[in-house]
Amino acid sequence: MPRPLLSYAAELGPSDRDPVRVAEPVERRRLGRETVLLLGVSLGASAIWSVLSIIEKLTRNVPLRSQTTAMNQSATPDRPWLDLGYQLAGILIQVVPVALAIYLLATVLRPSARVGAARFMGFDRTEPLRDLLRGVGLAALIGLPGLGFYFLAKAIGINTNVSAANLTDVWWSAPVLTLAAIGNALVEEVVMVGYLFTRWRQLAWSWPVVIGVSALIRGTYHLYQGFGGFAGNVVMGLVLGYVFARTRRVMPLVICHALLDIVAFVGYSILTSRGVTV
Repeated sequence: MPRPLLSYAAELGPSDRDPVRVAEPVERRRLGRETVLLLGVSLGASAIWSVLSIIEKLTRNVPLRSQTTAMNQSATPDRPWLDLGYQLAGILIQVVPVALAIYLLATVLRPSARVGAARFMGFDRTEPLRDLLRGVGLAALIGLPGLGFYFLAKAIGINTNVSAANLTDVWWSAPVLTLAAIGNALVEEVVMVGYLFTRWRQLAWSWPVVIGVSALIRGTYHLYQGFGGFAGNVVMGLVLGYVFARTRRVMPLVICHALLDIVAFVGYSILTSRGVTV
């Protein structure tokens, strides 16, 4: 029997690529506040709204399995040209924390004096083929069981029906859904893994704590979907966190996440347009 995932993580040492510089005690307080603030304007805020959303759903007089969670909705369906503007603006605003995270790593208590912030977390193009293969492999490893778990969670009543794409039927819907998927991948993997893992290691957190806390936050900001979404994303967070700890490359995680969301968003849109109920 293989050892549990976190027992492997407990044995991880600093990456051979470039060991992270652990901050001094006085610097750790500053970094701790920085991580809380960045979470507060990105995924931490999403987690708070997600908790409120699941409370609202649970207090309805309707079972969770009978409720629908709508994603990627049109803002002005009667004016597609304006709706496109809303969608693109939302995606651009969403990825601002990604730029902020890289900027902070590059300018405030840099984790390494040898390489830049993006390169340090493996958010670059130095290993394109290996990153692509890892990303595709991870997407298959997570996506197929994840789809089965979603249907199981709905069947046993712990998840809502997730309507993944609700844009009007216009020519730009598939490209915008693809951009939205890439935006999600960038925010969740660069901020949640690349940035936070680096900062938390600078705070001298152990690998199991880093991976575990990150996975719990990831699950929490998916609670709006139901408890199935929470559990599935916790597992996804553990897997991706372990991979990052072993490789120190965030690019495969971005590729994996983007592929999962592209299939979910665009695939759902295609199926529903043909009358298939998902």
